[in-house]
Amino acid sequence: MKKILLAGSAMAAFGFAGAAQASEPITLSLGGYMEQWAGFADSDTGEAKNAFQSDSEVYFDGETILDNGIQVGAHIELEAETSTDQIDEQFLYLSGGFGRFEIGKNDSVADSMSITAPAVGPVGVNDGDMTAWTDSVSLIDTVPSSGDQNRVTYFTPSFGGFQAGVSYADQSTTNGTFDATTSTTGTVTSVGGYNDDSAGDSMNIVSAAVAYSGDFDGFSISVSAEGENRGEGNWYGVGANVGFGAFTVGSSWGHIEDDYGISEDAASDRGGDTDAFDFGVAYAMDAASISLSYAYQDDGRDTATLDPTETQAIDLGLRYALGAGVSWRSSLFWGEDDVSGGDKTDAYGVVTGLRLDF
Repeated sequence: MKKILLAGSAMAAFGFAGAAQASEPITLSLGGYMEQWAGFADSDTGEAKNAFQSDSEVYFDGETILDNGIQVGAHIELEAETSTDQIDEQFLYLSGGFGRFEIGKNDSVADSMSITAPAVGPVGVNDGDMTAWTDSVSLIDTVPSSGDQNRVTYFTPSFGGFQAGVSYADQSTTNGTFDATTSTTGTVTSVGGYNDDSAGDSMNIVSAAVAYSGDFDGFSISVSAEGENRGEGNWYGVGANVGFGAFTVGSSWGHIEDDYGISEDAASDRGGDTDAFDFGVAYAMDAASISLSYAYQDDGRDTATLDPTETQAIDLGLRYALGAGVSWRSSLFWGEDDVSGGDKTDAYGVVTGLRLDF
């Protein structure tokens, strides 16, 4: 009986290998983007950090379809400008009627499936680039996920517009540590990074999300609910966009518990919960789009170094398609930090430039 089982296993393995060899070779495609911006900002703490800024990446995608219909591929992102990792995201995926599996370094489903308010300018109020132009305003983020980590991810197939996903990253040191990030003014610039000690601590990360997207007579709707556990706490949020005619209106909300990213051995937690929301409206007219968005965050932390802070920001964005893959984009923005027991600091500025998608 054992010999029969071994023989059957060998035949099955041989058959699978033969099917794999009969499939088409993996084809490689290139993509990516380049952004070049010029801007001006003024604030209570001084002028813009840099009048000229840029961001560029090149994507390498390889894919084949096996004889059994399963898609197998890889995605690699090469950073054009970086002082640390030259490779941003890199992962392998398997896709078919069963859904999609990904394994490698990439974002969690809580990040990739989330929906936030519409915005078309280069400086967004929600997890945008406002903090890249000024130190006077903290980063507002309704989706403060753990970012690129070595993880495994599963997406279900779409059932009538519904889809769910789950991600898991272990506490391997290759996933880095969870550290606080503050600006030169002492205000928080990343609500997603807090740790219980200065040495840092690696923790398991479990993320989940569910989303729905549908088109109806005269309008469309997209909604999401997502969350993530790290350490002793969680963050979670919801978002929705509604489109009708040339208009899109949307909003999102996120909540971070004070012990998110804190290990059970920590002496104390972050000192308070954080709540954030955004709201925006966009209008598209042929090649041009315009958006107005607002965001607010109440960071309730009260520690020896960081006081509770209320942050709000507004962005007026413009995008105009000059051709296939070429768009001119501009933003007029304003933001303000109100630190409890301290002074208000505000900033405003304008940014314009080109984005190339290829």
